[in-house]
Amino acid sequence: MSQDLVPVRRALLSVSDKTGLIDLAKALNARGVELLSTGGTAKAIREAGLPVKDVSEVTNFPEMMDGRVKTLHPMVHGGLLALRDNAEHQASMAEHGIAPIDLLVVNLYPFEATVASGAGYDDCIENIDIGGPAMVRAASKNHEFVTVIVDVEDYSALLAQLDENDGATGYAFRQSLAQVAYARTAAYDAAVSTWMAQAIGNAAPRRKAIAGTLAQTLRYGENPHQSASFYLDGSTRPGVATAKQWQGKELSYNNINDTDAAFELVAEFDPADGPACAIIKHANPCGVSRGKTMAEAYQNAFDCDRTSAFGGIIALNQTLDGATAEQIVQIFTEVVIAPDVTEEAKAVFAAKKNLRLLTTGGLPDVTATGQTWRQVSGGYLVQDRDNGLITLDDLKVVTKRQPTGAELSDMLFAWKVAKHVKSNAIVYVKDGATVGVGAGQMSRVDSTRIAARKAQDMAEVLGLASPLTQGSVVASDAFFPFSDGLLTAAEAGATAVIQPGGSMRDDEVIAAADKAGLAMVFTGMRHFRH
Repeated sequence: MSQDLVPVRRALLSVSDKTGLIDLAKALNARGVELLSTGGTAKAIREAGLPVKDVSEVTNFPEMMDGRVKTLHPMVHGGLLALRDNAEHQASMAEHGIAPIDLLVVNLYPFEATVASGAGYDDCIENIDIGGPAMVRAASKNHEFVTVIVDVEDYSALLAQLDENDGATGYAFRQSLAQVAYARTAAYDAAVSTWMAQAIGNAAPRRKAIAGTLAQTLRYGENPHQSASFYLDGSTRPGVATAKQWQGKELSYNNINDTDAAFELVAEFDPADGPACAIIKHANPCGVSRGKTMAEAYQNAFDCDRTSAFGGIIALNQTLDGATAEQIVQIFTEVVIAPDVTEEAKAVFAAKKNLRLLTTGGLPDVTATGQTWRQVSGGYLVQDRDNGLITLDDLKVVTKRQPTGAELSDMLFAWKVAKHVKSNAIVYVKDGATVGVGAGQMSRVDSTRIAARKAQDMAEVLGLASPLTQGSVVASDAFFPFSDGLLTAAEAGATAVIQPGGSMRDDEVIAAADKAGLAMVFTGMRHFRH
């Protein structure tokens, strides 16, 4: 039977993050707890006028090798690992003068922050903590008798526990903290191994680990019967994970997923080139546009598919202003995310209490390297982030007719959007705005037809005499395996096509494009998105 209440009489504090350290040390000292410490932590406690004993006094060994060796000693680990109800352990402690350590407070060398700062290889190696994880693992293993704290946010819970139990901690409390501690050392080792694999150019190491920190326990997952949580990986990449929420209900699982998709898409459009807006529904874009103003960009994106935009996610590549906010609140919207927001826009949104407003301070770098993970039964699929970009110089004209400058501009726009549409993806664009999107169909020709039909429906809504696809360009995320999809696009009014090429029937497709009077370019790159 595990011992429940264990008095805390002796504590070892060794922290790189000094936040809250002195208040904790004062509180422990006031409760009569003997304080042991190392290096800078001991210095800070001593300068605060509190009694503290250096670990070197306990081990009878000085800190050496630039601090690499200070706590790796039986006087420390014996005090952490000894079973207090084991006679042999107690005899060993008495024989060697080892006193028990009831509380360990450690946060590890800032390895993740060192890597994030762009430090060199040697500096990163020096910031790999050895003694800290060793002590944390020892104390966690012996949680029947030892309390271990690895996060500053748990200091207050510790003090509350000591107040509640007259200077002792309960077994369930120690169990919970031991789990947190093991998760911390696991995440730390994951960060080290991931960094080292990258540093030595090992793209597929034999073992790979992922780790995260809980940001939010979600109400449910994709459906109400599924539990869900949101974890952060420590990345500073601007987006939903780093955003500030100004108002609105708590983000749901689907909100987070869709908002990420929307913001990653709108980031494809450089703010220096003008405002851009993307509207997302179920992780697929239902409208994307540039504009002279943000209000115009939003309106053009909205006019691509007003039906699907209802209850959607809106992402902007520039500051959300009041005029745009006035337009957005005309229909129900789940989330709006932008780099920044004006006070005027916030005032407009304030009347819509449930509308979630997020700002990020910037856009994610779409050219940055990184990896994505997807769980499958029995394992994970890991791949590089799709950061492939195409410029005018990469395009190969394969038809007799050369595309016009306007067509080329729209084709590059459509290509950026197609990268973010579920395959099979077809995107019609005209004058810097999507006019039809076909996503996720099992047949490419079906995607082409669906996108054209949506454009026709919207033309009727807008009171236009001809479909929005008339005079548009069309992008396909992968090659047309047959000419049927291309001809369907031509029938819808498309005049130019951008696609990867590479089909066994490329010649047949090119011939069909020539016969229809289309201009067509190959990119040599595809953008499957499953």
